[in-house]
Amino acid sequence: MAKASSAYVCQSCGARSRQFFGRCASCGSWNTLVEQLDTGSDRRRRRPVAAAGGGGADGAPAAGRPRHSEPIQAVGERPLQRLASGYDELDRVLGGGLVPGSLVLLGGDPGIGKSTLLLQSARAMAERLSVLYVSAEESAQQVKLRWRRLAEVAGGAGAEGSTGLQLLAETDLELVLQELESLRPAVAIIDSIQALHDAELGSTPGSVAQVRECAAALARIAKRQETALVLVGHVTKEGLLAGPKVLEHLVDAVLTFEGDRFASHRLLRAVKNRFGATHELGVFEMRGQGLAEVSNPSELFLAAEGPSPGAATIVACEGTRPLVVELQALVSPTSYASPRRTATGIGTNRLHQILAVLEKHMGLPLSRFDCYLAVAGGLEVEEPAADLGVAAAVVASHRDLTLPAGTVLVGELGLGGQLRPVAQLELRLQEAARLGFHRAVLPRGSGLGQAAAALGLQLLEAGSVAEAMVLALGSGAEDGDRRS
Repeated sequence: MAKASSAYVCQSCGARSRQFFGRCASCGSWNTLVEQLDTGSDRRRRRPVAAAGGGGADGAPAAGRPRHSEPIQAVGERPLQRLASGYDELDRVLGGGLVPGSLVLLGGDPGIGKSTLLLQSARAMAERLSVLYVSAEESAQQVKLRWRRLAEVAGGAGAEGSTGLQLLAETDLELVLQELESLRPAVAIIDSIQALHDAELGSTPGSVAQVRECAAALARIAKRQETALVLVGHVTKEGLLAGPKVLEHLVDAVLTFEGDRFASHRLLRAVKNRFGATHELGVFEMRGQGLAEVSNPSELFLAAEGPSPGAATIVACEGTRPLVVELQALVSPTSYASPRRTATGIGTNRLHQILAVLEKHMGLPLSRFDCYLAVAGGLEVEEPAADLGVAAAVVASHRDLTLPAGTVLVGELGLGGQLRPVAQLELRLQEAARLGFHRAVLPRGSGLGQAAAALGLQLLEAGSVAEAMVLALGSGAEDGDRRS
């Protein structure tokens, strides 16, 4: 079979070239030439229309012109049947499980545990479904060694008895497509999409053209035969998924597997999901026997010791999951002309804004102090509901005060010093009450007095940040700093 010719197309101006150049000869842009299959004008030629002018007077299609569209009311509906992955945390992030015919892209840093997670899930699904695991980066022997270790931990010979898992160590796209067509598995895992190679393209595996064409070919066969396809993707040094952006548009769900390499827990997030909610969070813990689910993730982000100066507790929401998280702040006099501001897990610009509000509306001379803020456990908190907790941690560290035990703070902080309500407040209070908290500082007007009383929570509502600090920390936070 003759190879299809390819051309290099500039992504800025669309100019075509038969060979690669670092700079486009048409528009002068650097590194914008991307290899694409040259389909040719004969391949793009459309079928001739039988009658010019379209259909007849009654709107019916002309003779010889097939009509494929239909009224949307006439489209048949099928129940959405999901395939359980074998892990509740993974099913939560997917929206309830894998959807037949869907494409899921899983990305993460090297060594974070992507292959381990998918091999564990494949072993669990193979007990009731046909699963094909395509290893394009490791040999069959390497995958077998990891599978045997996971099987021994899961139950020894009984776990090895599942015969629904098929293994293929191959990088040739054509052979992978033939295997998918022959086996027609319920679930297929490609590890990884960057390692597959289409022989019709002259570029190396992992290039933009290779990733795009391989993913498109796999998507066509997965949709045709109702196979749930999971693709493993590499990430760049900036933490973004490698390959063309069209890869993320092509798939139905994009998951990211992340975590601190110095910590044991791993976080699975849904960035895109056509069959469920986005920004869902699944928590795993890396152990010697593989990845284990964490049923109570709030305990990971709470300090084991009691309250300490500069610490505050918030309830963050990741999708539909509330998480009780501890914030830690350190405020100390600066020895530089410009004070240092460092934040881990919170946006630095958000910290600057909160410090400016505290200095303006509470009279704290924070411009003469360094400020360091960290989220316990390495969690990234992006929602504004953490503003009140950040302000309480900063004020407590500056005044050397300790928040009373069993207190949580939830609220958004406005530039005028006012507190604004946040979403899913009742869900946050339920999680705080479950973990034994009995005081909650909230924006005024929540309307949850009866619900909080039923949960055993004392609500302390405030309209401004100054009022909230007095309720949370006492009169020590009321006056300006007299020690400066």
